[in-house]
Amino acid sequence: MASRTELSDFLSGVERRAFKQAVFAVRDEEVALDIVQDSMLKLAERYGGKPVAELPMLFQRILQNTIRDYYRRQKVRFRWTTLLSTLSQDHGAEGFDALETLENADTSSLGVGPAERVQTFQLIEIIEKELAHLPPRQREAFLLRYWEDLDVAEAAAVMGCSQGSVKTHCSRAAHALATALRTKGIEL
Repeated sequence: MASRTELSDFLSGVERRAFKQAVFAVRDEEVALDIVQDSMLKLAERYGGKPVAELPMLFQRILQNTIRDYYRRQKVRFRWTTLLSTLSQDHGAEGFDALETLENADTSSLGVGPAERVQTFQLIEIIEKELAHLPPRQREAFLLRYWEDLDVAEAAAVMGCSQGSVKTHCSRAAHALATALRTKGIEL
């Protein structure tokens, strides 16, 4: 059973990654903050008494379901606003805010020079922008496997699909990212 401090430590350790994951999914920082906050509240209220080892999987599942719920609500709202907007001639288009990257407190790069740090930061920025262009399921699978470091079975459980689907989505995402980086002249 997780104590209050263990739950608090878990949530504070996962909040930045969860925020980035939500920003990639919804492309709106304010909405992403709401999604992460709702996910954390749901975890604390419903599963706070679970063992600490189960919290990462539960939180990822809650986070992904909250993101899906957001899109479902948006779909319903979009239908109604589309229907209502056909009655008026005001068809304003809303643009997406550009993704802003969070600075990591990276203590592992003490021996690295400024040029290498800038190059690494720029590469990460390019990869994050390319991640935003991936289809949602590919991005979700890629982030769960390589960012959250879940194995195939855990990612499949979080995504609610088969392990083969996770492998396929990850493979397609990796190939799409590699191709996008190659077109920009970056070889890894």
